Formats: sequence, structure tokens, C-alpha cells
Amino acid sequence: MNPYHQSLILIGMPGAGKSTLGLLLAKNLAKDFIDTDLLIQLEHRKTLQDILHEKGYLALREAEEQVLLKAQYPNHIIATGGSAVYSATGMQHLKQFGPIIFLDASIATLEQRIHNMETRGIARPANQTFADVYAERRPLYLQYADIVIDCNGKHQEQLLDEIIYAEADNFIQDEA
Repeated sequence: MNPYHQSLILIGMPGAGKSTLGLLLAKNLAKDFIDTDLLIQLEHRKTLQDILHEKGYLALREAEEQVLLKAQYPNHIIATGGSAVYSATGMQHLKQFGPIIFLDASIATLEQRIHNMETRGIARPANQTFADVYAERRPLYLQYADIVIDCNGKHQEQLLDEIIYAEADNFIQDEA
């Protein structure tokens, strides 16, 4: 696949920077940007937190899977919801559009960035702490990732450069 037509799929925990870096990548690489959390909200005409409150975390994960499976986004930067990795079929579908990039941030970094933990719409059981969610999801992120970017202690410009470089390097290796 031509690198100018492939998408980059961003995965990671809430607060890792998927939406923020996704927009910057789209601008820098002349690609369209899509945020699957926004697609869920538009489709359901509710916030993620409202879906969680009314129907529970499994309904939110199901809504996310449906959005992932409908996705047809060549030449996009795709920022997924943090729980996208619970859908093996959704992740395999996205992989056909380009490499999956895991934005890996420590729990301390994530907790510093997230100030609205209780209203953020994180698809998790009520008794599960953020640390529990992190411990459960990180192996899944690593499992699906083609590229892992360490986001700890770096500013946006550094991360942007790292992602662009890693993506180009990944494309060259795939073509070899």
C-alpha cells in the first residue's frame, strides 16, 4: 500500500493523546482525521458517559465495535477509543487500512492528564479502578500494535516526529 494512501490507527489508554496527536498528525501528513469516540456519540446522539450510565460498559464496547467494523477510512488518522482493543474483529478490520500505533504512557502520566475520570466515559465495570483498567488493557495494546511509541516525558512535537519517523520506517520494512 502506498504510504500516502495508508491510514495510521492510534490506540492507547484514555489520556494517552490519541485525539490530540491524531489531529496534529492529520495536519502534518495531509490526511483526514476521524475519532471513533465522536462517531459513537454522533450515532447514538449521546455522550459516552451517557451511554455508560444508561446501558452499561458492555453496551459502550458493543457500540465501539460496530463503529470500528463500519469504518472505511483509507488515508486517515484514526483515533480509537481506549477500549477498541476488546474487539478482535474490529482491530483486524482497522489493520487493513494501515499500521496500528500504540501510544504507551505510564499510569502516572495518564493520571496527571486526566482530570475528569468519573465523567470521561471509560468503558469499565463500576468497581474497576483506572489502575485495573490499565493493567487489563496494556497487554492488548501491545498485542495489536505494529509500532509502540513511548509517550512518557515527551512533548507533542517530539511525539509527532517519533510517530512520523516510526511509520515511515515501518512502511519501508513492510515493503522489503
